[in-house]
Amino acid sequence: MNILTDLLPKSEPAPGPRIQKGRRGIEIKSKREIEIMRQASAIVATVLKEIMALTEPGMTTADLDAHAEKRIREMGAVPSFKGYHGFPASICASINHEVVHGIPSRKRVIQEGDLLKVDTGAYFNGFHGDSCVTIRVGQVPEVADRLATVAEEALFAGIRQVRAGARLLDIAGAIEDVVKKNRFAVVEDFTGHGVGRNLHEEPAVFNFRTREMPNVQLRAGMTLAIEPILNQGSKKTKILRDRWTAVTVDRGLSAQWEHTVLVTEEGYEILTDRTKV
Repeated sequence: MNILTDLLPKSEPAPGPRIQKGRRGIEIKSKREIEIMRQASAIVATVLKEIMALTEPGMTTADLDAHAEKRIREMGAVPSFKGYHGFPASICASINHEVVHGIPSRKRVIQEGDLLKVDTGAYFNGFHGDSCVTIRVGQVPEVADRLATVAEEALFAGIRQVRAGARLLDIAGAIEDVVKKNRFAVVEDFTGHGVGRNLHEEPAVFNFRTREMPNVQLRAGMTLAIEPILNQGSKKTKILRDRWTAVTVDRGLSAQWEHTVLVTEEGYEILTDRTKV
């Protein structure tokens, strides 16, 4: 459901993120692997926390991308996104009606009132962390503020369903209920996903109820990237000529939040928790 996973890999910069061919099914991480994922995810959380603090009107999305790549590498990791299926940057920077996969540019100046989505990942010792934030740049319109708030509420509603024995559609249903209650639209063209040795792994983590995919039972040791994407108006999206940037068809606003989450016997652990870095 995500164009980053639908395209076949091209070239990958060594020793960067790998796409491991022949690996199928849902992986259960060992204690050692979980500890590495904690470190990868802490790098992502640190970078996003810094970007949230430094973003201001007049900067370009390329400025944020340069900061993210510098800091990820300083902490001993490799940007997960750069070179992944040919993506040219270390972050996705999507503004206002841009939904996902916006390409950073020196020409894209961040303006007062923008709703900026920054998504990034770090590849550390063989494993990825992945997270996204929605940044309100200065004073934003009331609808933008509410959209961002509801999107974050939907994320945590989904996360609260996570525990061994729960089902994927428990997450999806909780997210969908929050969105519908607030009269926004869930984007159906993109989903969350498993994450670990590969940036995108099974299972697909839907943000809406569906019978199109198996309703997988969660097991301790699974690691999921949960990422609700909400639109102000129509749920429909289209891809721009750059073949990456997805936008709303009605030019309504879009918001997204994402965390990498570990399934535990008792519940969950948010590996990309920015309050812990």
